[in-house]
Amino acid sequence: MSILTPESNMLLRNRDQFTHRNVLFSGDLQDTLSAYIETQTRCIYTQQYLHWKILKEILGKNTYFGVIMTSNMLNKCDTLIYYWPKNKQKAQFQLQNLLSLLPCGSEIFIVGEHRSGVRSATNCIKNWVELRKIDSARHCGLYHGYLEKQPYFNLNTFWHEYLVGSLTIQSLPGVFGYNGLDRGTQLLLSTLIDNNIRGRILDVGCGTGILAAMLASYSQATHLTLTDVNAAALSSSQATFSCNTLRGTILPSNVYSNITGRFDVIISNPPFHDRFKRNLDITRVLIQKAPDYLYIGGELRIVANSFLPYKKIFNETFDYHEVLISNGDFKVYRAIKTK
Repeated sequence: MSILTPESNMLLRNRDQFTHRNVLFSGDLQDTLSAYIETQTRCIYTQQYLHWKILKEILGKNTYFGVIMTSNMLNKCDTLIYYWPKNKQKAQFQLQNLLSLLPCGSEIFIVGEHRSGVRSATNCIKNWVELRKIDSARHCGLYHGYLEKQPYFNLNTFWHEYLVGSLTIQSLPGVFGYNGLDRGTQLLLSTLIDNNIRGRILDVGCGTGILAAMLASYSQATHLTLTDVNAAALSSSQATFSCNTLRGTILPSNVYSNITGRFDVIISNPPFHDRFKRNLDITRVLIQKAPDYLYIGGELRIVANSFLPYKKIFNETFDYHEVLISNGDFKVYRAIKTK
């Protein structure tokens, strides 16, 4: 997380504007510039657990992780530097929350790569801030404006709900599965439902909680642990479990970073993108470290795009693995810890 992104390099070009300001850093923080760039005071808020841990180790206080920011976290900030994410719905959700807390007259800076859709920021918050572009370089844009009026923010208005069978799925913007059940998860579910899976189950990257919720609804003989790095995903899984009267332990974790003990089954639909680039690091750790968290005879079961090169990692890690099902676009892998 230490290498500066193009957005942060653009902010460095404009660093003199922030020296005497009380700055709130938020959005898609991907490096540590927010902890080091010179300001009068600073506050950092992120929905990403991994980023929060790294930044908190550097900065200590005034670094926050959660699904929303609250007024007691603001620490008298009157300037916002927001890193635009590639998901517009997520940006709308986060910005409406942040702008509802900042005092009118606050300066707003939004920075992002052009391919992330940062140009739409002007329209996204036009009811509260009139943005204009003040810099452009490295395929990025930096926008500036003043908060003219605070938006009304109510978390409840951002929840999206849909049905999968008899289950009600709850989700917040930016969470994988927000718009409905994707084909990869659907394929993985097809291998779980009729296999009488029970015992201690770990769902890594739980998203909306659909995988674990389906297992819980089919069998009470399960003890479920759900993890994710995204605060909105954790809240979504909690809401999914609550509205379906299911029980499980839901906690933040970067793959296995906060996991203790062993499991009968580990399930996942792992991501393979880091923003705009393909990145297999998460899945590599998920597979390679799985034996440390499985009982003898326990299994790892994941779904992945068919073109991704996971066979070699499975071969190097497990004595036995197989492709349970493939539909051309996705494969479901099953690996067993034999010793």
